[in-house]
Amino acid sequence: MILFGDYHTHTEYSRHHHGKGTILENASVAADKGIKQIAITDHGFNHPFFGVRRKDIPDVQEDILNAKEITGVDILLGVEANLISHNGDVDIREEDYEFLNVLLMGHHKMVKMTKVSDFVNLNLVNMVGSPFAPSKVRLNRNTTAFLKALDKYPIDVITHLNYGFPTDTLAVARMAKQKGTYVELNGKRINFTDQELDIMASEGVKFIVNSDAHRPEMVGECNNGMNAIYRLGIPLSQVVNIDKLPKFQNKRGQI
Repeated sequence: MILFGDYHTHTEYSRHHHGKGTILENASVAADKGIKQIAITDHGFNHPFFGVRRKDIPDVQEDILNAKEITGVDILLGVEANLISHNGDVDIREEDYEFLNVLLMGHHKMVKMTKVSDFVNLNLVNMVGSPFAPSKVRLNRNTTAFLKALDKYPIDVITHLNYGFPTDTLAVARMAKQKGTYVELNGKRINFTDQELDIMASEGVKFIVNSDAHRPEMVGECNNGMNAIYRLGIPLSQVVNIDKLPKFQNKRGQI
């Protein structure tokens, strides 16, 4: 199994030292590991601590162009958007699609939400509640928010599903399949069971293996996902960046 692309990597544009390296450093590590394509997907705009700033996007674009020329690695510009309301809103504006090549979305703590009630119900409740035994109300609320987001936005990848935000995993995966969205097998953590993963695979859900690298040396380090694929015998035809490059549902102009 050869990893052709890593589509969840962070850089210093994820502020306050949350991302540790530069775009060039991420691309250089990818080149050294034989990875053909990466995406720079810093945290979404509504994260007050770690989010990339819209005013920095021109600098990100320039850094991508320079890193492409130096390393020869194809680099996509993306963002790991945040869920910001129970109605499935995420922190992406219509004008953002002009620069986005790929759109990731996941739940993150301490994000600026649309309403105070959303912050309480989607953030605080999940921070203090059990990740293993969520109430039916919490599980349904979280799941509904994800399903609405998938229905509203051209999301390419759902990141670290269930991490700090328990959902009906299979319901989200089935909607992702319907919408042409890939379910991430995260290099750091997989927060659903082998049984759930096996059912997803049997139903034809498409997966993408990503590192979620926050340091350059972790780009391409996807053994967590690779091991799950090998252990469960997931067909490689359903893993879009193993032995091939993925075709994202929303073809936007590359830089």
